[in-house]
Amino acid sequence: MKRLLCATLEGLEAKVVEVETSFVRAIPSFNIVGLASSSIQEAKERVKSALLANGFTFPPRKITINLAPSDLKKSGSHFDLAIALSLALYGEETPNDLFIFGELGLDGALKDSSSIFPILLALSQKREIKAFVPKQSIEKLSLIPNLTLYYASSLKEAILSFKNKRFKKAKSKTLNYPNILGSYYYLENYPLDFKEVKGQEVAKRASLIAAVGFHNILFEGSAGSGKSMISKRIRYILPPMSKEEILKKAQIESFERKEIDFSPVRPFRSPHHTSSKASIFGGGSGNIKVGEVALANRGVLFFDELPHFSKKVLEALREPLQEGYLLVSRVHSKIRFETKFIFVAAQNPCPCGNLFSKTKECRCTPLEIKRYQNRLSEPILDRIELYVQMSEVSPEDKPTVTSKELHQKVINAFIFQKKREQEEFNGKLNEEEVEKFCILTPQAQDVLDKAIERFSLSFRAISNLKKVARSVADLEESEKIEKKHLLEALSYRRRT
Repeated sequence: MKRLLCATLEGLEAKVVEVETSFVRAIPSFNIVGLASSSIQEAKERVKSALLANGFTFPPRKITINLAPSDLKKSGSHFDLAIALSLALYGEETPNDLFIFGELGLDGALKDSSSIFPILLALSQKREIKAFVPKQSIEKLSLIPNLTLYYASSLKEAILSFKNKRFKKAKSKTLNYPNILGSYYYLENYPLDFKEVKGQEVAKRASLIAAVGFHNILFEGSAGSGKSMISKRIRYILPPMSKEEILKKAQIESFERKEIDFSPVRPFRSPHHTSSKASIFGGGSGNIKVGEVALANRGVLFFDELPHFSKKVLEALREPLQEGYLLVSRVHSKIRFETKFIFVAAQNPCPCGNLFSKTKECRCTPLEIKRYQNRLSEPILDRIELYVQMSEVSPEDKPTVTSKELHQKVINAFIFQKKREQEEFNGKLNEEEVEKFCILTPQAQDVLDKAIERFSLSFRAISNLKKVARSVADLEESEKIEKKHLLEALSYRRRT
C-alpha cells in the first residue's frame, strides 16, 4: 500500500490527509473514498488522462484511493498530483514527510490551485514543512516562512524527480517594500488622499488618532459633509504591517478567489446595509464561509448608513468588537476567526439628514428622530471610542494636510509603541495591558476621577478613555498620559 501526504482546509485550519492506494485482483475499477467532494471525484478523469498521456498503463486491477482520516470532509483540485503519483510510483520508495499539492491538466501539465497557499501557510505556522508543488505556485509560496519547496512543471517531470530522488528546490523570497524596525512594512501610495478633504479638522484629527490606536470611530453629520470620503482614506494611513500580517491578509484573500496581493496595505471592507447576517459574520450549513468581519481583520470594517443595518447584524457586532474574535459554531465544527479591525461607521443625525444643518430645515418629527436614533443600542455605542459630529461644508474650507503627512505621524507613533515593547494596538489592549501601558500623571488622574463622577462612566468607558488618551500621547511621544491628552480623549466621547 502506498501512502503520500496532502492536506485540506477546515475553516482557516489545515488538516493533514494521507492518500492511500491499493491494487487488488478483481474486476478493474478506479474509486476514491474518504468523504471526497465532487471536485476530488472528478480528479479520477483528470488523473487517468494525465497518466495515459505520459505513458502510464493502468493494470487490470481494482484501484482504490482512500483519503484518510475518512470522517473528515475534503475538497479541492490540489489532490490531483498526490493521487496521480500514488498510482505512478506504486512500489517505489517515497519521502514520508513531503506534502504533495497540484492540479493536473489533461495533458499532465501541473497547475496552481487557490487552496494551496492557505493550506501551506496554515501548516507552516505549526512546524517546519517540506512540500512538492507546481512551478506556477512558487511565486506566492516562496514568501511563507518555515517552508521548503520543491517543484515541477508537469506530471512527467514530477514522476522522474521522485524516481531519481533529485528534486528542484525553490529559493525563498523576501518582501521588497520600505520597512521600519527591520520587520514592519508600509507603502507610500495614497490613491485616496486627505489633501482632497477640505475643512473638517476635528474629523481629520480623530481619524489620525483612530489610525494610531486602531480605535473604533463614528462620524455623524449631514449628507455630503464628507463622512464616507474621510472613512475611505483612513485605510491608507494605517500603521505598517508585519510579514505575518501580510501573509494572513493574503490567506484571507485566497478564500475569496482573489488575486493574492502581498502589498502592506491593510484590508478595507464595506458591506451594504442590506447584507445578510451570514455574509457579514460568516456561516453556512456545510463548509463555513468567511464573513466580512473576518475579511476585515487587521484593517477597516466600514458601515455606511449605520442605523439602516438590521438589528440582528448590529447586536451581533458586540462580540467581535469587544473580544477581537468571532466563534462560528455548527454541529460538526467550530471555527474561530480573528476580528481585530477598526470599526468605522457613518450616519445621518436624522432620517432626512438635516438635523444639524443651519441652512436646511429638518423635515423629521421628534418621534421619527427618536426611532432612528434608537436603532443603535447603548452596548454597541459603548464599544465605539471616538465620536465625531461633522460640521457643515463652508466656502472657506481649504485642504490642510496630506495622507503622507498623517501616515508619517502614524509611523512615528507606531515606532514609539514598539519601543516600549507593546505588541497590540492601543485600542485592542486587554485590561491588564491597559494598566501596564496607560499610565496617567496625577493631574490626568484627577481629571479622570472628575469625569467618572460627572458622567457616571462605566468600566468599559473608562478603559476606552485611557486607550484613546494613550494614542494621543503616542502622537507626542509622551511616556505618560498627561492632562491635555485625557482632555482631548474626553472631547471625542459621545454625549448622551
